[in-house]
Amino acid sequence: MEKFKFYLIADPHFFKNSLGAFGKEYEEFMRYEQKCFAETESINNAVFDWLGEADEADTVLIAGDLTFNGEKESHLGFIKLLNDLKAKGKKIYVITADHDCKDDPFAFNENGRYQPEPTSYEELYDLYKDFGFADAIAVDREHMSYVAQLADGVRLLALCNDGDVNHSHRFDEKHIEWIKEQTAKAREDGQMMFAMNHYPLLPGQPILSVVSGTYQKDAEAVTRLLADEGVHLVFTGHMHNQSINVRELENGNKIYDVCTGSIIADPSVIRLVEIEDESTVHIKSIPTPDFDWDTGGKSCKQYLSDLFDNMLLNMFADLRDNPYNPLRKLGMGDRKKLFPIVSMLFKKLNKITVGSLCRKMFIKCSDPEVKQMQVKLYAAELVRNMFEGNQTFKKGTPKGDVFIAFLGKIRPILRKIKAKTFDGKDADLYDLLVNSAGNYDIDDYNATLILK
Repeated sequence: MEKFKFYLIADPHFFKNSLGAFGKEYEEFMRYEQKCFAETESINNAVFDWLGEADEADTVLIAGDLTFNGEKESHLGFIKLLNDLKAKGKKIYVITADHDCKDDPFAFNENGRYQPEPTSYEELYDLYKDFGFADAIAVDREHMSYVAQLADGVRLLALCNDGDVNHSHRFDEKHIEWIKEQTAKAREDGQMMFAMNHYPLLPGQPILSVVSGTYQKDAEAVTRLLADEGVHLVFTGHMHNQSINVRELENGNKIYDVCTGSIIADPSVIRLVEIEDESTVHIKSIPTPDFDWDTGGKSCKQYLSDLFDNMLLNMFADLRDNPYNPLRKLGMGDRKKLFPIVSMLFKKLNKITVGSLCRKMFIKCSDPEVKQMQVKLYAAELVRNMFEGNQTFKKGTPKGDVFIAFLGKIRPILRKIKAKTFDGKDADLYDLLVNSAGNYDIDDYNATLILK
């Protein structure tokens, strides 16, 4: 096989701005949003313009959640971008996901929130037929999945599992049998096969293993299935985080999960992937370009980073002033007895510094800059780091040592929580948090992966 390169983006969440993204209700909605809304059309335009001129590869993969919430007009606008890119000589392969067929898409205008025309799951095949399905060597139309021959010796297994009424994100038996048929055919034909699946097979960060909905349901079984069938690499999205993780099974088979941040949220990147041979893959990450919007002079990176921080700071402020709204966002809006306790706690956390908190908890903090940081800003940076990847709150750094010492102080409480992973295994919250705050493994942006 010859070397093969392609670009990959995830979660473009295209929203046709003419549908409406303004007004008081819109502003309230955006208080707790990590991703852009009104700006998404402009960001997508900039990214697709860049891809159209990029000359290191002529193939583009897009890993699901093509539209904001499945608005018909957004699909039509996004398909125009795909056709324009195709006209520039690019070959495009997409998968759809649950945001592409929501029952209740929404937009905002002068009258508040309203529902534009939705798109059903059954419509997606005809809408996106020309971007993967039409040229596929095998198609599972029922499950919106296909196999594409990308280059001599390289096949893509493009997977979607959002077809059932409840959007359970599970692979049913028919789908699994089809996957086994295609992986067996790839082995028979001497093809290197990799997958694209919207939902991560491995948690982006260790702490996400205990959070429902952050990675593939039945991930244990799906991971084993693909690794044992010879698929050792999968590209994912969904969580809007940047990560590269690997799992090695007891039999020695490995699988890498390369999760890529949404282009409309921090971290916003384009992946350039080079398949050198069946065992060696090089990953490079490219910042998304600046876009046509009044960003107040900020770069795309800074604008999206500030949006992420503002989401967390808004939560800090509202947990102090009106706990109902942020707790409702976290699925705890009915726990009214918590409101006074939460409000009192966040009154302190909104004004206290890291140095002051360390003194109260008898934690050593010798770095003057860290001491002077407000706890809320420290917390916002910590959480944002977990999404951006290559997390910097590591052991041996001023910020990391403070966080690890803090976890040590509350470790007895963490043990009492008796946390379970999404797959039902016992979880050590201390260990998960330490390894989520600092990256001790693969570089999440630029790496060489040895598949076997």
